[in-house]
Amino acid sequence: MAIIDPATGRPLQESDASFQRVLFVTNGVHVYGIPPITSTKGFNASSWTSPTQPTAQEIFTARVRIVETTIDSRVKVDIALEDGSTGDLFAAAPYTSAAVVQQASDSSRFFAVRVQGEGGMKATLGIGFEDRGPAFDFSVALREAGKILGMNDSSAAQSGRSSQANSKAEGESKQDFSLKEGEKIHIQVGQKGRRAPSPQTAGTSDSSALFSIAPPPDAGKGSEAFPSIAPPPSSKDTQKSAQELGFDDGEFGEFQ
Repeated sequence: MAIIDPATGRPLQESDASFQRVLFVTNGVHVYGIPPITSTKGFNASSWTSPTQPTAQEIFTARVRIVETTIDSRVKVDIALEDGSTGDLFAAAPYTSAAVVQQASDSSRFFAVRVQGEGGMKATLGIGFEDRGPAFDFSVALREAGKILGMNDSSAAQSGRSSQANSKAEGESKQDFSLKEGEKIHIQVGQKGRRAPSPQTAGTSDSSALFSIAPPPDAGKGSEAFPSIAPPPSSKDTQKSAQELGFDDGEFGEFQ
């Protein structure tokens, strides 16, 4: 039996190492034509099915399959939206990255799927599951497909590199420079240049520096350094006789 390409609905070239595996299948999935995304928060499914002013229009009810196809050493995964009665292909989304399917920001049952036509034209459709069970299984199958295609390994490697860089930066910033028990620091002073003074010379120079200012003179030597001023004469010394002052009493004693 020929292997049908889920992305085109046409037979693939067979080889001895070709096989297909269905990762997920369910019926009764509602398909919507949704407006372009307008917010960085993601797609808002409540506006798609608003009872008063819906922004999306339901255009199809599909059977959804996630199919892994291996031809020789090449592996691919496709999400096929098919007619549940006839199996005819309605639209397909090659699962080449996790961005192909985005879960709605306000519901676990709605997803935005980027489908691609044969000419390479792309469009984003909304799909809605009636129950949370199939929606959960759909998410699990996508994670399994990511493992098969190595998407999780590349993401893990990238996150591992970033975590190693962060750990290295934290380790450098938190590096401990304190001495551990038993560790010592050895400092070797260079012998070049001026010779260090001997302890005796150093002690002498230090004492000389402390007493570089001459101390005040002793009390006994004060008269030699600073001659004292003689006190004023007493009143007894001023009462000298006229003869001592060079006067004569005269013949008749007129100076008595």
